[in-house]
Amino acid sequence: MKIIAPTAPFSGLSSGAPSLADRAYGQIKQMIFDFVLLPGDRFSESDLVDRLQVSRTPLRQALQRLQREGFLLVFPKSGWQVAPLDFEVFDQLYDLRVLLETHAIAKLCEAEERPVLKGLADLWLVAEAERHPVQAMVDRMDEDFHSALVRATGNEEMARVHDDITERIRIIRRLDFTKPARVQVTYDEHARIIRAISRRRTDEAQRLLRAHIEQSKLEVRHITLDMLYRARREA
Repeated sequence: MKIIAPTAPFSGLSSGAPSLADRAYGQIKQMIFDFVLLPGDRFSESDLVDRLQVSRTPLRQALQRLQREGFLLVFPKSGWQVAPLDFEVFDQLYDLRVLLETHAIAKLCEAEERPVLKGLADLWLVAEAERHPVQAMVDRMDEDFHSALVRATGNEEMARVHDDITERIRIIRRLDFTKPARVQVTYDEHARIIRAISRRRTDEAQRLLRAHIEQSKLEVRHITLDMLYRARREA
């Protein structure tokens, strides 16, 4: 079986110049991610019109997009609400993510040709002094690493489901890289996973991946709860 190298890293961004609705979408989503808008907070469109300096039509389009993605709830005649964080749902999404990625690893270990591994090794099997210092960049690189494993199988439906999971857990997952120590751990753990796949050690690679994702899940839950506590105290 031949494993397909992804043609481009996953970015989650549309091409072309952003519209007013796109910009409003990005601004509101960042406010949710930064806990400026807290889980459970209610607000009206009027609250954001002046704040974002955008008219109601593109604002409403942005809000509806965030609603479809599960970040917002809408209540007719009473406004919008930031969706409460549901860690039970996050746990289910992480479990599904593990199933997809361990399956992808099994396929990679069996494959005759595996061009994706060279690209991953070039990024992650580097000396400590060559590691990327920008935590926000490592956040995106981490998503691309896990996405590449799944996309390399050539199964487009599996990649689509994995992309959806990535989008839905991003609100908490990205917090794993707010601590410099976690950035270094991510490099080390990704390197071990790549080496195990390169040596076709399926069980070892899958075990390393499960441990890597489980530890990240525990870290982001702790960080999220701490950030929410501090944000509510300062509100």
